[in-house]
Parts: sequence; C-alpha cells; structure tokens
Amino acid sequence: MAEPSSSSSLSSKKRSRSPNNNDEHSQGRDQICSSLEDNLTFNDTMIALQLMRTQFPKLEKVVVQPFILQSQLYSSVKDRTQVDRDLESFKKDKMLRIFKLSSGQDDHAIMFMDDYLKQVAFSIKRSGGKDQDGSEVFEWFEKYVVSSKLDVSINQLELCSLLSRGGDVTDKHITLLMNAGLLTRQLIDPNIYWFAIPRIGPILKGLSQFGLC
Repeated sequence: MAEPSSSSSLSSKKRSRSPNNNDEHSQGRDQICSSLEDNLTFNDTMIALQLMRTQFPKLEKVVVQPFILQSQLYSSVKDRTQVDRDLESFKKDKMLRIFKLSSGQDDHAIMFMDDYLKQVAFSIKRSGGKDQDGSEVFEWFEKYVVSSKLDVSINQLELCSLLSRGGDVTDKHITLLMNAGLLTRQLIDPNIYWFAIPRIGPILKGLSQFGLC
C-alpha cells in the first residue's frame, strides 16, 4: 500500500516542477526576442537614413530623388527624442532638408541636401529652364534662399527679402518658383509658402502601394 503513495508523491513532485520549467523557458524566449529586437532596430539616425535612401523605390517615368518619410524613421529608430535632435543637427549642418507633405498626411519628408539640389536643377529644366523670362529667380533661389532658410516654410516678406539680394523681385518670379514645384502656397495663410519637393505626388502613391506610408 506504501508504493502507490510513493509513486503518487514522485508524480506530484514532477508536476510541481513543470510550471517553473515553463517560466524559465518563457523568460529565455523573452530574452532572445528582446535581443533580436535590439539588433533589428536602428540605434543610429544617420545609418537608418542612409539605408532607407538605398531602398527608395523607383517608378517608371517619374524622376524624383530619394527621400525618407519621417514616420518611417520613427518606426526604425527606438529613441524618437534622439531622432528629433539628430534631424535638427543635420539640418543646421545643411546635410538635409525637411519638407511638410501637402498630401493631407500628418508627416514630413526628409531629403539629403545633395539630392534636393539635383531635384531643384531637374525641376528648373522641366519647367522651361533658365532661358525663360524671369528665370534669374532660380539662381537667386538656390544661392540666397536654399542656403539660408532651412525651415519647412517661409513667409512672403522674408522670401522676397532673400531673393532681392539677387535683383528686383516681382510677382512673376514667385509664380515661376511655384510653377517649378519649388514652393507651394499655404491654404490657411496665403502669405506663407511651404518648401516643396517637385513631382512628389506619384512617388507618395507608390510608397502607399509599398505599404510605407
């Protein structure tokens, strides 16, 4: 009669160890998953930006230099506060520009400065080049506005003031910049202009198809 009791006791001891073993395995899995997450999440803002730039999708008949959505960057770098600090630093060093999207999305586009200058040159060429009347404004824009105004927007008074370093500014000059897609007028306040990435619309649609925005 004692043997069944002993067997029952051993079985009970075995069962009592199982939950502890499960807890240990669970903790081990959590540590592994946490380690993988750390390895798969970028810790450096610039590395993330450069990698995303190389992964920028190419669409036929659409010529736009690579840009990165700020929401993408936030999802790839763990510390959002550090991202904001880094972006502000890169912007002050004129390494990149940040643009407010006018597509209705609460998001911003980030473009390296070299890529932006290439996009500006291409857009000027597509809009009629520097042979059209008033085209001197494009040179003024690149020389006096792009290099000194790094915010996402600019008011009309400051815009005209910066452009006037190159010559007398007229409404036609502003119209040329808008037609080239370099500026868009803010709907709420017509005296404020957003800096823009020309021909960005088709690319934003493409990014939506890729599930990136």
